[in-house]
Amino acid sequence: MKVTGIKTFICHAYRTNWVFIKVMTDAGITGVGEATLEMRELTVEQAIKELERYLVGRDPHDIEAFVHDTYRDAYWRGGPVLMSALAGVEMALWDIKGKDLGVPVYQLLGGRVRASVPCYANGWFAGAKKPEEFAAKAKIAVDAGFSGLKWDPFGKEYMNIGPAQLNEALACVAAVKDAVGDQVHLIIEGHGRFNVPTAVRIGHALKEYNILWFEEPIPPDDKAGLAWVRKKIDIPVSGGERLYSRYEYVDYLRLECADYWQPDVSHAGGIMELRKIAALAESHYIPVCPHNPSGPVANAATLQLAACTPNFYLLETMSNDIPYRKDISNEQVVFKNGEMYIPDTPGLGIEINEDEIVNHPYECRNLRHYQGNLTDIRPAEQKKYFV
Repeated sequence: MKVTGIKTFICHAYRTNWVFIKVMTDAGITGVGEATLEMRELTVEQAIKELERYLVGRDPHDIEAFVHDTYRDAYWRGGPVLMSALAGVEMALWDIKGKDLGVPVYQLLGGRVRASVPCYANGWFAGAKKPEEFAAKAKIAVDAGFSGLKWDPFGKEYMNIGPAQLNEALACVAAVKDAVGDQVHLIIEGHGRFNVPTAVRIGHALKEYNILWFEEPIPPDDKAGLAWVRKKIDIPVSGGERLYSRYEYVDYLRLECADYWQPDVSHAGGIMELRKIAALAESHYIPVCPHNPSGPVANAATLQLAACTPNFYLLETMSNDIPYRKDISNEQVVFKNGEMYIPDTPGLGIEINEDEIVNHPYECRNLRHYQGNLTDIRPAEQKKYFV
């Protein structure tokens, strides 16, 4: 079997655009992947096309060799563009291998350690502005069965935060805590927005709410600074969605940066790269909770990792999505009792609908985090995409 080409598809998804990949072979078997790179979708699409010449004519089963050679020959190594492009193509190759051998991808990575994985919700707060609105929406998410709720209560603050703005953020946390009590974990997202002393100040203030972790309290560029924050506060710290290979995670380990690691299968080089990152974490008893706010193919790939990775702890799950998510693929997500179930169909267990994707073409979207519309994450007609 030889690879004959790569196709790319960009689908508008309200807050971003999903970037899908299809790898074709001369045996008629195709594989799908996802390389969604928020706000840089056109750039990563071009990078995927650059990878095509490295792959055409090769055996799609030789995944490790392709990834190694591509990374080796990229003189400007690492970074989100190359690694996201590589990730999407790599997961498509795993999809082909699984289909050809008639097994789900997790069977090729050691077999299953769990049939389902507990989920926490992101996006549940869409449209909320005031503490009481967050509280009302939190109750809905808890009733839906999620085991945790994550959100960023810090508005458009950057680097520093004033007393009034901090009190407003803490009032939001308190309102959600009062609404749901100890039924679920509370996770506070920082989006890498604060400087070190501000992150420490906020970390101290969050202690009374017994949160599961404080995510990306400072920008991801400074791993030593993150480690410093972690050592100064009494709540767990998470991070890693903006690290792009196992080589970057070595410093995370050496510097003791985070209690929970959050690599993203669409950004950190793909399925095997995440498996290697997770093994590095496992050797030091660190749980991994992959970043997973993207589209259906990335979710399918992350579920395969959840199946076979012993230290996979929680799956990030978008509580609702665009109403046409169910139309652009044959995704069948089963969610019950707070857990998402892992399919046992060959490959990744998902196919994209090319004809429907063209009905939702690319639209430019910029980052919302500092514009005052942070909770504008889903359209009014949002829907659940799981059963």
